[in-house]
Amino acid sequence: MKSVVIHAPGDLQVNDVDVESLGPDQVRIGVAMGGICGSDLHYYHQGGFGAIRIQEPMILGHEVAGVIEAVGDAVANVKPGDRVSVNPSRPCRSCSYCLDGLPNHCLDMLFYGSAMRTPHVQGAFRETLVAESSQCHVIADDLPMSIAACAEPFSVALHSIKRAGELTGKKVLVTGCGPIGAMVVVAAKLHGALEVTATDVLDEPLQRVAQVGADRTINVASDGEALTRDIGPGRDFPKGYFDVMIEASGNEAAIRTGLEVLKPRGVLVQLGLGGEVSIPQNMIVAKEIEVRGSFRFHDEFGWATDLLSSGRVDVSPLVTDVFDVDDAKAAFDKASDRSSGAMKVLLAFDRSVT
Repeated sequence: MKSVVIHAPGDLQVNDVDVESLGPDQVRIGVAMGGICGSDLHYYHQGGFGAIRIQEPMILGHEVAGVIEAVGDAVANVKPGDRVSVNPSRPCRSCSYCLDGLPNHCLDMLFYGSAMRTPHVQGAFRETLVAESSQCHVIADDLPMSIAACAEPFSVALHSIKRAGELTGKKVLVTGCGPIGAMVVVAAKLHGALEVTATDVLDEPLQRVAQVGADRTINVASDGEALTRDIGPGRDFPKGYFDVMIEASGNEAAIRTGLEVLKPRGVLVQLGLGGEVSIPQNMIVAKEIEVRGSFRFHDEFGWATDLLSSGRVDVSPLVTDVFDVDDAKAAFDKASDRSSGAMKVLLAFDRSVT
């Protein structure tokens, strides 16, 4: 079967890989669509992120949807022919964190396309995927596979909203409007945010987030003072304007500016990864800001799948490009070029399944 394999930084290949055998609690899935994530791009360009680097060839990808082709003898929750989104997260369910209800912090996590352990956990960018039946969430018959493949990034966005707490009637700032930040905008409006302001350094992603619910968009590259100059005068500024900030860029400047416009006792949810940054500690203390991290998801995957299937949320404006799997390198290059207008770029493994 065709699989998208990273061998070294810049060395992305479509290789023929054997299909795994099917266990009693497992299913075999014909993958239809897969979304390229920021972590996939880090492996493509740098061979990893932080201290993590690939030590062996690894199949990439963890955002996939497809059709179940076969099931093991013990499987009862799904059947052949079911259309499913696939949860890439496989916690051990027995470590102390799993037992404490924090499976996203599992000590023995298996997450598709991850070099955090060796042997690496092979990813899901392959024509045929064998998965645990518990990873499969049935989707509506009329939900496009391109949208079903967005369940994973939408789960990340929903988890960040859960970490933020009650949003009803709140003013929310979202910094960084890549695919995750854009989906945070969708999730914030779904959870009752009164007003969502989104910032980025490019106009193209801001135009996309306006389509999915952002009330105000600001290009902080072309007008770096707009956020502090235009938001709030005559109200509660300069003490602050926003109740919640969800930081999705990992950029130090975004964090610092956002803290300036957060109200006292506001909440900063750090979602984006950017390495070591310096933050204004005195401001956090003086304004009693709560800083919360947001990492992966668990229950939110099922919520994301159901919300997308029901049509209660629409992320279709965020899907900008679909490439055939044979053109994987071109797809990764397009996803890497934010100035191209690309938002969510997908690989098609089987275009006959829509």
